[in-house]
Amino acid sequence: MGTFHTTCTVSDLQREKSVAVKQLLVDTGSDSTWIPSKVLEGLGVKREKKDLKFVMANGQEITRSVGFVFIEVEDTYTVDEVVFAENGDLALLGARSLEGLNLTVDAPNKKLVAAGPRYAATGRIQKEESPQTTRRTSPS
Repeated sequence: MGTFHTTCTVSDLQREKSVAVKQLLVDTGSDSTWIPSKVLEGLGVKREKKDLKFVMANGQEITRSVGFVFIEVEDTYTVDEVVFAENGDLALLGARSLEGLNLTVDAPNKKLVAAGPRYAATGRIQKEESPQTTRRTSPS
């Protein structure tokens, strides 16, 4: 498939502060998006979940913190959890963010494209029927 990078804008939840993150590796094999800690701290993003375990591609187990941000790529955006990437970690745009952005990978052209319509369940909720009550009669 090959690899490619993209640029995204990351904002705090109030959308008061934002920063462009360049050279973000698009990685559909990673569930999470990884943004450098210094970027997230500069935005005032809080470490909401601490010491979460992650398994790296080489099998190494590490712990990192997670916070919540707005992520924008081109003309689409989503709110997602992001990992506070430490020195030596790659900055990644992961599968969950891609799904929230409704973007998919165009591998031959090494770019992100609209994923198309979102799927939803169909059908109607049926009214529950009231249970039949059985009357007991006393023997006469």
